[in-house]
Amino acid sequence: MAAKMSGRDLKKFAEFGRKIVGVGRNYRDHAKELGNSVPDTPLLFLKPSTAYIHEGQKIKIPSGCSDLHHEVELGVVIGQNGTNIEQNQAMDHVAGYVLALDMTARDFQRDASKKGQPWLLAKGFDTSCPISDFIPKEKLPNPDNVRLWLKTDGAMKQDGNTKDMIFKIPYLISYISNIVTLEEGDLILTGTPAGVSTVTAGQQITAGLNEIVEMSFSVSN
Repeated sequence: MAAKMSGRDLKKFAEFGRKIVGVGRNYRDHAKELGNSVPDTPLLFLKPSTAYIHEGQKIKIPSGCSDLHHEVELGVVIGQNGTNIEQNQAMDHVAGYVLALDMTARDFQRDASKKGQPWLLAKGFDTSCPISDFIPKEKLPNPDNVRLWLKTDGAMKQDGNTKDMIFKIPYLISYISNIVTLEEGDLILTGTPAGVSTVTAGQQITAGLNEIVEMSFSVSN
């Protein structure tokens, strides 16, 4: 079953993407570094489509944030609509992938968690989802074994592999679609490996996925 999205300009899929579904704590080492427990089921959150930026645009620190963190992730681009998708059919709904950053206002997140509030301000602010150009599905035949890395000002901060994800892509697609219909152009952020750290205005973030993609963004107030 071919993904319907193949007939569009996929490099600009974010222009018609409807929603961004994030998966939190999907790497044990990342959960551990933040002192969080490993979830028994996927921990989900949403970002609005206004969070997207591409290379050439800047990551802006949200007003009042003093602890902005980088999180490099593999993003899964949905190519056709689906509800209650079975795991053995999940990859039929994938059009391709992007390299993504889930920028997180960690101080906002800590405050929200203490108060039992949602993470919208921490995760959904404008410029919080930098992405690469679209990666066609055939260029990444094994998304369960992909190196993800990130540097700030040339210093390696994150260097992990999707083989360490707790919940794999077919399971995530099935689980999410049993709660929320997945639509063409939706993006699933599959979680980040360990090594997240604070970035400040003037710094440069460079991230890569295998030897396929590399992207760079500057941070500003």
